[in-house]
Amino acid sequence: MADSRVVNDGSQPTTKDQLDAPTAADAALPGDKKRELDSSSQESFPEINEKALVRKLDYKLLPALTLLYLLSFLDRSNVGNARIEGLTTDLGMTGNEYLTSLTLFFVGYVIFEVPCNIVLKLWTPRAWLPTITLAWGVVSTLMGVTQSKDGFFVVRFFLGVSESGLFPGIVYYLSLWYKREERHYRVSLFFSAAAVAGAFGGILAWGIAHMRGTAGYNGWRWIFILEGLLTVVVAFSAYFFVHNYPATARFLKDDERKFVLNRLKDDSDATEDESFSWHNVKQALSDPKVYLYCFGFHTMSLPLYTLSLFLPSIIKSLGYTSAQAQLLSTPPYVVAFITTMSIAILSERYKRRAPFIIGSSSFAIIGYILLLTDYRPGPSYLGCIFAAAGIYPAVALTLAWPAQNVSGQTKRAVANGLQISIGNLGAILGTQLYRTETAPHYRLGHLFALGYLVGNIVVTSTQWYVLKRANAEKERRQATEGIKDGPFIGDDDIRWRFTK
Repeated sequence: MADSRVVNDGSQPTTKDQLDAPTAADAALPGDKKRELDSSSQESFPEINEKALVRKLDYKLLPALTLLYLLSFLDRSNVGNARIEGLTTDLGMTGNEYLTSLTLFFVGYVIFEVPCNIVLKLWTPRAWLPTITLAWGVVSTLMGVTQSKDGFFVVRFFLGVSESGLFPGIVYYLSLWYKREERHYRVSLFFSAAAVAGAFGGILAWGIAHMRGTAGYNGWRWIFILEGLLTVVVAFSAYFFVHNYPATARFLKDDERKFVLNRLKDDSDATEDESFSWHNVKQALSDPKVYLYCFGFHTMSLPLYTLSLFLPSIIKSLGYTSAQAQLLSTPPYVVAFITTMSIAILSERYKRRAPFIIGSSSFAIIGYILLLTDYRPGPSYLGCIFAAAGIYPAVALTLAWPAQNVSGQTKRAVANGLQISIGNLGAILGTQLYRTETAPHYRLGHLFALGYLVGNIVVTSTQWYVLKRANAEKERRQATEGIKDGPFIGDDDIRWRFTK
């Protein structure tokens, strides 16, 4: 029988002694029922160390996923590095035509995200994730050999199509392995690869640019070719190191597999045995909270992608050479990586999401105020660091939120895909803001980014209120109706508690 203990909303302590302490709801139950509730997954498998097993999952799952996302972010954002190495000059692009190429990537990305997550649900992670990695690796390589701006536009669109299934797919995939309270840190960990990609990408682009003239190719072409080929090589190996589900994972022993499945069933509905149904798709599309998660990311995607795509150009406009701009794009991402991981740890410790999103967005706002009010190279560069340091942790928290709060596997898969799709509409707008005529100060782009960050604070505060009110209503109903028996029936179940 599934454990009918009220689900921990993430706000309660989670030490073993505290978990074993009876809740007020438990105290109202008959003695036999209380003893049944006290029989936890850990007590059913006394020989298994849960912390050690979770670390084993981390070692087996996270490095592969983090590497794939690092390559994904590298292959989409290296266009900013290629631009200052002669991309637009060689292809005869105007500044605004370059912006069109950036927009086309996100058009393809947005259109195919929800369908890709449905394919993942119908197929398997081991088949799907490496396949799309291979596809975008090939497309990324082709960007380096294209001979016209029209060809570049086409390739850029299909790069977005092929990358669209990775991020929402990984967020959904993690929900099939980890308990609700464990997912946020893991999402933040692999999302931090975006910051690493930014830091690594600047140094890598600086080095590769020295290949200009090799085989008659300019340096920007080699940036796309070599980084794309790296992705292709990793994609082939990914068929061997990406695992499917706990029930079929060969690296788990039989008792470990049973323990993992048991703890997930006790926690929520995270196991992979739910069959696909369009009814569950409709549930996701009709839940107002899902759209608040979507607009939470929408308000972050514009500053996220404008910063990652235009940072080399912004730094170069401060008076630095192309080589200096490539290298100076690294420190903001290093700081962003540190803040992303630090905020993830603090958010887990205090079991809160909204306050840390609001705080991080506020920190990024300081960066854009510096960029808008002081055009000297020093303060403006400091503004770039502040912006990156606030944007990346806020995005990680925002993207992890529905993975923790949306119940029902199909509903969660659709919600994850929808969040990225609606969210990246902000990126589509953002790619048109840093126009050539607004250089070198780029006031239009900075103002939009600042406004979107303020919007994020408003949306996050609204979601915080909605979730708090929903939890209060569930507690009222539970006090009236009592605790139900049996498995969870989704996040509408009165035992479910949303993490705020």
